[in-house]
Parts: sequence; C-alpha cells; structure tokens
Amino acid sequence: MKLLSGLGTGLCLTVLCVLVAPKAKADDWNHKTIVTFSAPIEVPGVGQHVLPAGTYVFKLLDSNSDRHIVQIMNVREDHVYTIILAIPNYRLRTTDKTVITFRERPAGDPEALKAWFYPGQEWGEEFVYERTRAIVLAKENNEVVLATPAELTEAPVEVLKSVPVVAVTPSGDTVDTAQVVEAPPVAAPAPAVAAAPVEVAQTTLPKTASDLPLIGLAGLLMLGGGFTLFGLSKAKA
Repeated sequence: MKLLSGLGTGLCLTVLCVLVAPKAKADDWNHKTIVTFSAPIEVPGVGQHVLPAGTYVFKLLDSNSDRHIVQIMNVREDHVYTIILAIPNYRLRTTDKTVITFRERPAGDPEALKAWFYPGQEWGEEFVYERTRAIVLAKENNEVVLATPAELTEAPVEVLKSVPVVAVTPSGDTVDTAQVVEAPPVAAPAPAVAAAPVEVAQTTLPKTASDLPLIGLAGLLMLGGGFTLFGLSKAKA
C-alpha cells in the first residue's frame, strides 16, 4: 500500500508492504520478510529485473562487514528471482516495521527498488545497480545512486562479494560511496578514570626505653648539687 506518491523528481516513494512477521528469532539473522507489491517493480542484481505484482520473500543470503547479498524468492522459497548486492546504510532510520523505498520513474514505468528497512535495525539495505542503469536512475531522480561497473547478468554470489562499488551522479561522474551511504558510528573511547589517591600511613617508631632512668639521673644530679652548696655554705660560716 503506497503511503506517498507523485512527490516529484528527486524524491523516493516509500511503501509500507503487507508482510508476515518472522516466525522465530532463529530466523532473525537472515531478516526473512514476506512482502506483497500491488504493482510491478524494477530490481537490480543477477536475475529477473522486473517483478510483477505479487508476494515475495526477502532474505539476507550473506552478511559481510561492508556489503550484503539479498535474495528475492517466491513464497515457497523454491525459486530465486534475483540476487542483489546491497550496502548497509546507517543514514536510514530505525523503524518498528518493514519498509521498502523506491526511486520514482516516469509514468507507466515500474518504480525502482532503492532500499529495504528491517524492523528494529539501525541501518537499511541500499541496493546497488549496474553502472549504466544507475546513471539513468540518477538523472531521473536527480540524486546519487550506488553502482558497480561489473556486468551482473550471470555473476555468482562470490563475484558479488568482491565487485567494486562506487556512486554515480546525474551527470555520470563517479564519486565516493560516502555521498550515499554512511558507515556505522565509531564508538567513543571510554573516559579515563583518575586513579584514586593512595593514603600512606604514617609510621611511628616504638619507644624502646622508659623515661624513668633520665628522671632518676636528674634527681641525683640535683641532690648532689644541693649537698655541694650546703657544704660550701658551712665552710664559709
């Protein structure tokens, strides 16, 4: 069911699709999603490039750090219509439901698949087109489109994992993919924790002798002095 339409060149059409929630958490790794389209759509990749209106299964076939491989299959999952190269895009916002976005096309032409949002993810799958097709879509929408110069007519999955990916402008110039996709944010380093001051206990040396001997000595000296003074006073008398 289309939420937005006829927004003009340069805007993408966002479509909320009729879908079935994943059956089990064990399938979350491949993001299996059942989607129903009410009109034909154009898709990139290896295989069929125009899918008629109907119900399809989207699944991640492979997940590398910088690129993903997406399969579009029939509901029974016994026929693959196309295998698509996609790049995770962290500019796409987290949603609580599956959303498919398209690039607008001239009236009467099937809209071109742009990205796939899986519920709860901080990124979306930005799909890569062959260069010649990407330039056409870039001109029609006045935006930068992910592209690969490789011929993908019969490219196996292993080739998709290593083909070069660039971005093309409406004029056909090649630019860095950073103009289309954003890498995941780098986690900030944890702040340094100041070391707690170490308290150094003052050490008092133990007393090894009593003060009594000194007191006794002082008393004897005073007593001796007293006797001496007494003797001198008697002698003068």
